[in-house]
Amino acid sequence: MTQTHTEYDVQAIIDGLYGDGIIALRGAFSRGWVEQLGADIGLLFAEAIARPDGAVGRGPNRYYVEIHPERLRGFTDLAGHPWVQAVASAVLGDGYQIVEVGFDVPLQGAMNQPWHRDFPSPEETRNGHRLTSLAFNLTTVDVTPDMGPFEIALGTQFDDNLDFEHGMFPPESSWPRYEARAQRKLPQMGDISARSALTIHRGTKHDSPVPRPVLVLGLLAPGADDSRNDLVCTRSYFTSLSPDLQSHLAARLVDELTPLKQKHSIEGLVMGAP
Repeated sequence: MTQTHTEYDVQAIIDGLYGDGIIALRGAFSRGWVEQLGADIGLLFAEAIARPDGAVGRGPNRYYVEIHPERLRGFTDLAGHPWVQAVASAVLGDGYQIVEVGFDVPLQGAMNQPWHRDFPSPEETRNGHRLTSLAFNLTTVDVTPDMGPFEIALGTQFDDNLDFEHGMFPPESSWPRYEARAQRKLPQMGDISARSALTIHRGTKHDSPVPRPVLVLGLLAPGADDSRNDLVCTRSYFTSLSPDLQSHLAARLVDELTPLKQKHSIEGLVMGAP
């Protein structure tokens, strides 16, 4: 983690995210670091499912949980990783903001999700062909084919969503196009990816008894719609961060953390969550 921004090919980053809609860096973190992340997520997931509205269902046996950044011991390592910073600056601009930290947990019995994007395409993307958000993903396990791997339909981030249900779910009549473009991802511990959340994707059927937790870090360009931002930090934690990281963390500051109540999710309802 000693590389600088200039050691990454900025044009390749832009081409990848504006082209396929997803890029990755293999071995960005050590397996030991990822094991620590997995332990933190395991604890947070147990807490979340034990309280009302602590987790959002996104289909059978599939959950999403937003969390407080300071509950992850490795948050500063992740947010400050040179590749993360280089990708964010190249695509979103130097004033990018971190607006979401959470994780998905597919369990045995999770089914194929419908093809979808994570939220409706904003005007800047529809009319200006400009990406204003990114999602970074980091698996906590070595993903195998029976773990319901993530599938992404390459090059679909700019698809018109006028006939998408809720602006997110394309009609089934268009699914063959996405299946033809689909690429199944099998990341290993330590790998990290960056994608446009608008690129059409889905989680697939999970047959393994081993859960597949994946961390999600959401970023926005300056001036983008931040209505989905629920990030909260304690003042003491925020002041402990470097000035550079503070400038990129769009969090509401509080004296003491309280459990997050997950938002009602139309995505979960469409995907058949209980």
